[in-house]
Formats: sequence, C-alpha cells, structure tokens
Amino acid sequence: MVPLVVLLRDPSTDQGTTGTLYVGGQQFCYSIELPNRDNQPNISCIPAGRYRCVWHRSPRYGWVYLVKGVEGRSWILIHPGNWAGDRRKGFITNSNGCILLGRRKGRLKGQRAVLASKPAVRAFFRRMNKQDFDLLVVNHGTD
Repeated sequence: MVPLVVLLRDPSTDQGTTGTLYVGGQQFCYSIELPNRDNQPNISCIPAGRYRCVWHRSPRYGWVYLVKGVEGRSWILIHPGNWAGDRRKGFITNSNGCILLGRRKGRLKGQRAVLASKPAVRAFFRRMNKQDFDLLVVNHGTD
C-alpha cells in the first residue's frame, strides 16, 4: 500500500501559499508554494488534488521527490527553500512551482517564509525512506 501524505494549505497570498504537511495522520512540518495563479507554469502552485510522488535525482537539487501527474506541468519537486512569493510583484522566491518544506512558518526579510528548510527536508526524506507516496493537496479556506 502506498503511503498518503496530506498537504493542508492556508489561503494563498502574493507572498506565497503556506501549508501544513501531515504524514501518517500526524503533523510533520510546514510548506510554502507559489501563490495560486491558476496553475500557470513557473508562477503558480499546483492545483489541489491527489498526485503520486517518486524518488528522483534532480541535476540541481540531488535526490528529491518529484510530483507526477500535475496537468500541464512538469518538474514539480519537493526541495529546500524559504520563499515562494510572486516575483512579478517584487517578492523573493526559491520556487518555480515546487513545494518547499520547513520546520516553522515565519518571516525572512519581511516576507512570509518557511524556516529551517534543509533540516525539515532531510527529516521528511528519511521518514519517507525513498518510497513512493501519494500527496493529497487540500485548500483550507478560500484563496
């Protein structure tokens, strides 16, 4: 049986879309993604839905999880980073549509961010043990 990971998102803003990641029904860490821009490549988070995630070697980030089956999108990864704001509105971003993880939500340089990202990603990868999983993305509240 493929494990299920749930990402419960907060309402999206120009500074990004934060959320809480649950593994085995327990809160595990936090996330940040780009604002909701109707699934436009490189400027939007992915739509709510269920996706298969597979262990994958990225030329840029090394071993990460690749989110598969996102309509009209490719190379959506789960990797370290702090910011996921709308570049077009002057915000900082470490994402082109990927999901960034952190141990805490907070602010860096006056902008919404996730903090302690590398330790959170390492812990998540250890917890998932390189096995495929299903990611259920749920929008909480309204955008």
